Amino acid sequence: MTLKDWLASNWLTAHKTSPQEILGLLAVAKREMADAQVKGLSVDARFGHAYNAALQSAVAALAAAGFRVARGVSHHHYAIQSLAYTVGCDASTISKLDKLRKKRNISDYEQVGRVSEQEADEMLRLATDLRSKVKAWLGKEHPALLKP
Repeated sequence: MTLKDWLASNWLTAHKTSPQEILGLLAVAKREMADAQVKGLSVDARFGHAYNAALQSAVAALAAAGFRVARGVSHHHYAIQSLAYTVGCDASTISKLDKLRKKRNISDYEQVGRVSEQEADEMLRLATDLRSKVKAWLGKEHPALLKP
């Protein structure tokens, strides 16, 4: 499959982005990574901030590729899965992110205390690596989107 196949399946919609949108999403990811490191936050909160950082990086890459997740579709799932087609994330990384996405859903909506310190740390590492990967990809494939 390709992102154009996803578009044809109505999982995505076409989207024209701008440097302001991309830089804004990357700034949100950076802020969320900083917030994930604030002392005194619960493990669940640190994990949630790190997860959001990764999600915003994925959304930025998808927007740069000319798409956004369609309304009514599992936004987080498709944003994460799209990383294989945008920045070329390997299956292992996407699988980790998807596993942590499911953990985040439980943490946010069902049960407190299901996230471990190790998972919060892993989520922050993944978010940091992903933001760097997205920025490098943007610099190579869409450099105009990195200029305000």
